[in-house]
Parts: sequence; C-alpha cells; structure tokens
Amino acid sequence: MLQKNRLSALKVSKVILILSLMLTVVSCRNQEYSKEDWPQFMGPDRDGTWHLDVKKDTLLPADLAKLWEINIGSGYSGPTIAKGRVFLMDYYRDNGSFERVSCFDAETGMTLWSFPYESSYSVGYPTGPRASVTIDKDRAYSIGTMGKLYCFNTKTGEVIWHIDGKEQFNIIVPIWGLAASPLIYGKILILQIGGTPDACIVGLDKYSGEEIWRSLEDDASYSSPIIIKQGGKNVLLCWTGNFLSGLNPESGAIYWKLPFFRVDNISNISIPVVDWPYIFLTNYDGSFLVELNYNSMDAKIIWEQKGRPERSTDGSGGQVEINKGLNSMISAPIIKDNYVYGVDFFGDVRCLDLSTGQRIWNDNGIVPYGRFVNAHLIKQGDKTWAYNEKGELILCEFSPEGYKDLGRAKLIDPFRVSPNPRGGVNWAFPAFSGRKILARSDNKLVCYELKD
Repeated sequence: MLQKNRLSALKVSKVILILSLMLTVVSCRNQEYSKEDWPQFMGPDRDGTWHLDVKKDTLLPADLAKLWEINIGSGYSGPTIAKGRVFLMDYYRDNGSFERVSCFDAETGMTLWSFPYESSYSVGYPTGPRASVTIDKDRAYSIGTMGKLYCFNTKTGEVIWHIDGKEQFNIIVPIWGLAASPLIYGKILILQIGGTPDACIVGLDKYSGEEIWRSLEDDASYSSPIIIKQGGKNVLLCWTGNFLSGLNPESGAIYWKLPFFRVDNISNISIPVVDWPYIFLTNYDGSFLVELNYNSMDAKIIWEQKGRPERSTDGSGGQVEINKGLNSMISAPIIKDNYVYGVDFFGDVRCLDLSTGQRIWNDNGIVPYGRFVNAHLIKQGDKTWAYNEKGELILCEFSPEGYKDLGRAKLIDPFRVSPNPRGGVNWAFPAFSGRKILARSDNKLVCYELKD
C-alpha cells in the first residue's frame, strides 16, 4: 500500500519532469532522421513507438496493401530504414557459412548493394544474425553473431572499417550469440560485446573504429543499451549478464550498478523499459522494478518477482517455484498509467500493477501457447500493435480491465530453418516507416502500406 501511495504522489513530480523526459527521448535519436525513419532497433527512440498520425479503431486484412516481397536468408535481425533505404542482415550457406548485410530500395525492394562475409557459428539456434543494422547519416553499422563488426557507406556499400571483435576484445560469445544492436551517441559507437578484460561494454570512435573506452567486467547479455536522462545527465543504461548499470556514455565510467538474481543461463533479451523514475526489467527468471534517484546518480531495486514461468516443471515431476508475475523472454513490455503489459514466456499477455508486480489479468489471445513464444509490442497513440511469431499484425487495446483484439492481418508466414521451433517462428522486430510496415521471416522480407 505504501508503494502504491508513493507512486500516486510521484505523478505530480512526473509532470515537473516532462521537459527532462523529452530531452531523454531526443538524446537517443540522431537528428539527421525524422520520426518516420526507423534507423535502429525498435525505432528512432529505441522504445518501440510507431510515429503515425493515422488513428485506426479496427484492422482488417484489406487495410494493408503489399508493396513488395523479396527472397532473403535466415536470421533474427530486424529491418531498419532511413532516407528511402532498408537495411537487413541475414545468413546463408554456399560452400561455407556467410553473414550478409544488404541495402534495398524502400519503394521497390530492389537490392542496392549487398556484402557477404564468412562466419561460422558455434552458438545455439545457429540460424542467422540477431542484431539490427544501425544507421547514422551516411554510415551503417552491423555486428554479427560471432562479433564481426562492420561500418559501411550507406549509399555504396563500401566497407569503411572492420573489426573482428572476438579477436580484438577477446569476446566470450554467449550461448545464443551476440544480439545487442549498436547504439550511436555523438561520435561514439556503443556495443554490448562481452569482451575481456573489463570490456563487456565498449565505446568506439564511429568514424575509425578505434577504442575510446571499455567498461564492466561481466558476461554479455542480449539486451540492447539505451540512453536515459538522470540527475541532469545523459546515462547509458546497460543490462548485462549479471548487472543493470548506469554509465557515463562519454567515458564508460560507472555511475551506479545493481546486481540481479539469475537461475541458470543468461536470459536478458528485452530492453529495459523506462517510465520515469522507474525501470522495468523482465526475463526468464522473473521481473524487477528499479527506481532512479531524481537528484543523484543512484538507483535501487523496489521489488522482485522471482521464479520460473507459470506452467514450468523441473523435468522430474518435482515442485518448482512459479512466478505469478511476468517472465517475458524476448519482447519488451510497455508501461501505461502505472500498469505493465507484456507477453509471458508461454505466450500469455499479462497486466501487472507497476507498484507491486501483482498480476491484474491474464489473456492468451495474441499468440498460441508454446515455449519461448513471442509477440513484439509496438506503441502508437492510445493503441498498441502486436506482431506475433506467426507473422500476424494485431491492433490491440490494453487497459486494467483487460485486452481487446481490434483485428489482425497476416503479414508473412514463418519458414522452418532448423532448429527453429513450431515449424518456424518470426522473432525479428518489424520496422515502421510512415505508413510502411516491413517484416521478415527466414526466407522473405515483405513491405506493406497501411491504408486510411
């Protein structure tokens, strides 16, 4: 109850901090691009917001017109788009194993350039790159599953510089490969790369690839870093294997660091979700709420909901601790009016009270049941869009009273590439550019236009 009252009281403080929050959003976005571009993982502000003025109350298949479809290789890397160019990483085998970075015309899908390079995988789910290409003015940055990093000229595909991160930073590649997408901060390219020593996070000169700083002795996770504002400063928020840390993005210096409980393998995949002054984190091991200090560079854990996802067993019929909160494995939840909405490990969509972590409701209408089931949530005005692993785009409405399905349309069928589960899954985050919607499977990239 005390936590609930405190959250209500802080609503007044949140109004005072509106300007600060706006600055937080601006600090994450390259000013070269408009909100209609999608130049990095999860959009211009790396928060999964589709900046579209059109308001839809329902969605029918006829509301979407397919503009083009092209063949690609496999992978979990979501498309990015800026200034009429689409960027994508994929994977294929042809007398060897190759990762590939390609650029396509956003209007036609025509290949503008493509750059393959050999990369042999030694990870789980070895079906392609994980991270999205990050676009910065006339340069594009990619990082492969095994740590090969490239900087390209966006127009020509010329390689400006290249680093084998495994060799240069002595990377310990996590079990599912490197997955955190590159982040640009001013002249610095920031990566969660899992290097040693003290190089879990590195800052490189984006023009040359030279190391500027390294930080944190920890294992890499799969969660992409973001920039927030705290105490009047820009803070690099990094969820690594065992810690949530606030760093100085200019130097990598540690402002604060919080340890986190984990059961077994690192499962930090979704990005931290920020609703000032709170940070919500969720993975296979449970959910956690962190509170930032307004005036000083400090943070603390408010509550933890620990335990395996509901419906789990220990494999021998024994009892296991079950978490009644949220164990979101891949997608980032959203926060709205002090409630958390997210997709659980087995596919249920859930609402939690932000102040306590208590579950308010549970629904299974977004995606069918399974392990590691996923649906990405995209914010757009007062509505939420979900893109599930079956390739369906769903218009949703979330409230403390429940979930409403306002219609859905199939964008793309999954394509089975062993060892993908359930006959194939679409786990890559889609891209939204104006009215364009881009989604990928393990053999196709499609582009649709949302009609009035």
